[in-house]
Amino acid sequence: MVRSDIGGSGVMFSIDTESGFDKTVLINAAWGLGENVVQGAVDPDEYMVYKPFLDREDLSPIVEKARGAKEIKMIYTTDAHGAAATRNVPTSKAERAGFVLEDDEILGLARMAATIERHYGQPMDMEWAKDGETGELFIVQARPETVQSRAEVGALKSYSVKDAGKLLLSGLSVGSAVAAGRVCLIESAADIDRFVDGSILVTSITDPDWVPIMKRAAAIVTDHGGRTSHAAIVSRDLGVPAIVGTGTATHVLHDGQEITVNCCAGDEGTIHAGIAEYEVEELRLDDVPETQTRIMLNLANPTAAFRWWRLPAEGVGLARMEFVVNEAVQVHPMALVNYDSLPDDEIKEQIAQVTRGYDDKPEYFVDKLARGLSRIAAVAYPKPVIVRMSDFKTNEYAELLGGHAYEPEEENPMIGFRGASRYYNPRYAPGFKLECRAIRKLREEMGFDNVVVMIPFCRTPAEADKVLAVMAEAGLERGRNGLEVYVMGEVPSNVILAEEFATRFDGFSIGSNDLTQLTLGIDRDSDELAGLFREDDAAVVWMIRSLIERAHKAGCKVGLCGQAPSNDPAFARILVEAGIDTISVTPDSFVAVKRHVAEAEARG
Repeated sequence: MVRSDIGGSGVMFSIDTESGFDKTVLINAAWGLGENVVQGAVDPDEYMVYKPFLDREDLSPIVEKARGAKEIKMIYTTDAHGAAATRNVPTSKAERAGFVLEDDEILGLARMAATIERHYGQPMDMEWAKDGETGELFIVQARPETVQSRAEVGALKSYSVKDAGKLLLSGLSVGSAVAAGRVCLIESAADIDRFVDGSILVTSITDPDWVPIMKRAAAIVTDHGGRTSHAAIVSRDLGVPAIVGTGTATHVLHDGQEITVNCCAGDEGTIHAGIAEYEVEELRLDDVPETQTRIMLNLANPTAAFRWWRLPAEGVGLARMEFVVNEAVQVHPMALVNYDSLPDDEIKEQIAQVTRGYDDKPEYFVDKLARGLSRIAAVAYPKPVIVRMSDFKTNEYAELLGGHAYEPEEENPMIGFRGASRYYNPRYAPGFKLECRAIRKLREEMGFDNVVVMIPFCRTPAEADKVLAVMAEAGLERGRNGLEVYVMGEVPSNVILAEEFATRFDGFSIGSNDLTQLTLGIDRDSDELAGLFREDDAAVVWMIRSLIERAHKAGCKVGLCGQAPSNDPAFARILVEAGIDTISVTPDSFVAVKRHVAEAEARG
């Protein structure tokens, strides 16, 4: 018998259960017997592993490690008659604070999942157990995955919420959809007869007795459970959006309350007060035209990246590092570098809570940032993923935990201490070196050598030299292990001195917003001047054409990341005529841009 009652257990899929991305293994883990994970009675740890790298012993492609609350565990006991039985007991503080599985065990289970999938020739749903006495891992059940592997692949639905009300709760999202309606709060299966068809079911956990009303719900919200719990599995199977593991839904929400359930923004689902307006757009993938100009994606949110894996994109033209820092890291890097000497005890305690489990505080930044970016790198591999190094403005950096002590107050942060100027300045250079360490981990330890580095807001060639020198000191040297380094073409000096920048970088990515702002001398946030802010202005178009022409003569690639080509077919035509190599756009506008570009190319 496997003594998982004194070890751990859980559920594993050889496919991402939300997006159907077939290159990942999803593992849920909790202490004790696995029944709690299946029922959704416990909030488990969650791990994700990138399958294609599992045959490389030198790599550790764990792209996600999320610690669950794991407040209870199921163990063996005896009943009043001495017969074998089970019961739930509270977990210890150490069990709640730790992970159920070590990294080598996560990789070992993922390899088992890949082997089983190959044997059966299809995505699989498995249960596993870890013997607490021997430490051995066992697969105790395997069956075909029946939802994502059978999903329609000809179209994607894209949801967007407008003017969402006050945020009430959040949890793990199931299904990339949105629903709005009235709450029907039911705490016991004995009361399911009073469920109102089309309402939003709110309960603590679900089991098979709840399925009849789950089929009639507009959405489902639970207090407990992970993405492999009963509520999540059934919701996914029914195509009903759900948010599980909210912790307090049955206490915060009440019968008849109007709410909006938003599962369209990635792994985190949110619940808002009131009935919000939302739009649904269907993206057909069966008639996307071929183009010579390569169309790439702009991605920022790692938890939503897998949604777009079916788009026939040529990679990721802009991955915004600052989004990952803000959402996943949350702490200012210099506050982590100087953690031991922080003068503010309250801030220090908050950082200690966020970084629990990491004695080395800078390593927390490196680990969290690398894993966040890895999900974006994974969705496109082996196609290029261009990661822009952090481009917060000082007022935005200051809002990170511990950030106010390290950021100056500026009159105009938009053209202040931002981008490349920070990277070699002693005020931030140690933080930039942590960014470089994260990229190095991503490329060399996790295996995502498709990652290209991009430097934003680089004003002069001399500044470029300083940044490249700091990168080399951090072990991130242009050309080493195939590393390419791009620069944003967003400052007029990037165009004026294009040949000099081209000797220092492998490519340019035109940032049309900043280039327009600085060419026309317009604050892009000004309402009064909004009518003058045009990316198709003759002066801006001259800048774009000049950069493309001069960069190409110097042997450099040029792309553009911005929304103008999706909103304006004429602008797409300008880029095609100028010979742009790539255009990078948001996923929801990808199909439209492909069509605009195909039409422009057809005109010659």
